[in-house]
Amino acid sequence: MKVIALNGSPKKNGNTYYALNIIGNELINNDVDFEILHIGNKLIRGCLACGSCANNKNEKCSIEDELNLLIPQIKNADGIILGAPVYYSGISGTFKSFLDRLFYVSGANGNFFRHKVGASIVALRRSGGSQTFDSLNHYLNYAEMIVATSNYWNIIHGRTPGEVQEDEEGTQIMRVLAKNFAWLLKTKQFAERTIIPPEKEQKIATHFIR
Repeated sequence: MKVIALNGSPKKNGNTYYALNIIGNELINNDVDFEILHIGNKLIRGCLACGSCANNKNEKCSIEDELNLLIPQIKNADGIILGAPVYYSGISGTFKSFLDRLFYVSGANGNFFRHKVGASIVALRRSGGSQTFDSLNHYLNYAEMIVATSNYWNIIHGRTPGEVQEDEEGTQIMRVLAKNFAWLLKTKQFAERTIIPPEKEQKIATHFIR
């Protein structure tokens, strides 16, 4: 089993990275492969709403950048973790653009994240963690992913790189999350041998204009 973590921080070795590594070490201890993909330093623009990914059905975005190179790797993972710092009480801009396009391409191509195990984590100095955590979870919920949880919101605090390791409660949250994540992966793998998953329904899209 393989888990891919997406590091949405511009800093490769900032506190988001340290938080993801706490999770990764616990996953590895539970016999789960783990890899971090650094996204926050990429040149990723926002979605153009052109609909090409839905029309072409080729699991690619019309914008030619690193997203298309990473889609197969992320798609083939058994679990996905979204890790972000907080920018003005929200997801950092580059990472949000990446997630908007990644999850739209998935949805337009049969939703290849459906029933994968997922989780979100946030690293920050002080405020805005709950809002950012909620925004990250929107992607997981939209994609019908199985969301792993911890014993509190998946938020960890620190200012300088590595300082999150001094947040005793935060590090416990990350460890518990990783253990639950590994358990969900193994439970899902076992259940797939005997239990038929619910049939996927065709998405109904409506609006509210009368």
